[in-house]
Amino acid sequence: MTHANDNLSANEAIARLRAGNERYIAASCAQGDISSELRKATFEQGQAPYAIVLACSDSRVIPEAIFSAGIGELFVIRVAGNVVDNHQLGSIEYAEDHLGCNLVVVLGHTACGAVDAAMHHEPYGTVKFITDEIADAIGDERDEAAACLANVAHSVRRIEESRQVRRDEQEHGLRVVGALYHTDSGLVEFLDV
Repeated sequence: MTHANDNLSANEAIARLRAGNERYIAASCAQGDISSELRKATFEQGQAPYAIVLACSDSRVIPEAIFSAGIGELFVIRVAGNVVDNHQLGSIEYAEDHLGCNLVVVLGHTACGAVDAAMHHEPYGTVKFITDEIADAIGDERDEAAACLANVAHSVRRIEESRQVRRDEQEHGLRVVGALYHTDSGLVEFLDV
């Protein structure tokens, strides 16, 4: 496997995400390029996303819109509660190694139903796999906002446990950061950046 070094640095990617989020907050409709020319170009030349975003499946959390991104700009992985298992981790490793992404963003959000379910309900069936992971992440936390942040931090740590990710952090400047999307205002708050 080779890591492409011609992509944006992690810091450049964060700056681009912040600028896109500012445009999103001011916009009334999506801002990303979804043109037929771009669809054709990415079909013929492949994708070259500048960031990986692990986000919740919540219908209010649309990473491409939140960051004013178009086709081919973000490698988005969505799962309820933005939790990490081997499937998400494999997707992240693929995107950072084969596509040259130097930034992984774990994007949690306010008013997360999965966090609420882990805190206040007794889920059953396969949903319990998600809520159990979140419950482990938040421990005894009773404040929902703090629990969302703890869940993001837990997913960041899970990603950084990957040998591949650790190697690419050292060799290629890969960064894994947490972020919180405020569903009321649209603002993305990057954590520890």
